[in-house]
Amino acid sequence: MVYVLRDEDGRLLRVEHEPFEGMTETLAVESPELENWLTAREEVKSRLTSLKESDLELVRVLEDVVSLLVQKGVIRYTDLPEPARRKLDQRAVTRAEIEGLSGLLGDDEHQLI
Repeated sequence: MVYVLRDEDGRLLRVEHEPFEGMTETLAVESPELENWLTAREEVKSRLTSLKESDLELVRVLEDVVSLLVQKGVIRYTDLPEPARRKLDQRAVTRAEIEGLSGLLGDDEHQLI
């Protein structure tokens, strides 16, 4: 048995193994509703993880786009807001430091950045 909180439409919002403040009822562990809720929850987690990973990849793409636009003279680096310039500068410094350190690693490790 698990303890659950439902919304006003009867949808599961929270499931716990122990009673908690605000719980609205109990539900059998073997319940198809619980199984569906847990499956949906894992699917949401998986998709959020995928989005987070693509966000990290997209950050590098955006850095490269900004760099290209500056090189081509489409924008000036100083046109960017100060907080954006600080972040780009810090990331460039960190990448340079990592690249310097990666020389201490084997050739397979050069793909870090």
